[in-house]
Amino acid sequence: MVNVYAVKTTVNQELAVATMVEGALGEEGVKDHGIKTIMVPEELKGYLLVEASFPEALEQIIQSISHARGLVKGVMGLEEVEHFLTPKPSVTGILEGSIIEIVSGPFKGERARVKKVDEAHEEITIELFEAMVPIPVTVRGDSVRVLSKEENEVE
Repeated sequence: MVNVYAVKTTVNQELAVATMVEGALGEEGVKDHGIKTIMVPEELKGYLLVEASFPEALEQIIQSISHARGLVKGVMGLEEVEHFLTPKPSVTGILEGSIIEIVSGPFKGERARVKKVDEAHEEITIELFEAMVPIPVTVRGDSVRVLSKEENEVE
């Protein structure tokens, strides 16, 4: 059985705490302390998740680490943290009709309206506002930033 423990940290210091926990383990960390995995889920602010065999050893390690606020009481199973392990598609939250800004690539800085969302390929088809002729352009979902989620009629 997998035992996962939550460590409370200062918000925005999760990665620093995880690095310090890893450094405190040393070469023989798994053998001595029973810590197998350290996870820093982006959507879980102020916490990191640690797979450990001995919660007492984990608690002792985090006592000496700045920005670590303590071990949350209780243990979680793998099924409770599985959703943090599967990546979300980069087009999640982008709707047809949304107004976006392109943040990378040859059209960086341009604004456009979303015409089609392809979740399988993580791409969106857009029409640039500044173009003389409306030509559909397909871009990766991670190269845009949503400015307005207003879902308008797509013509």
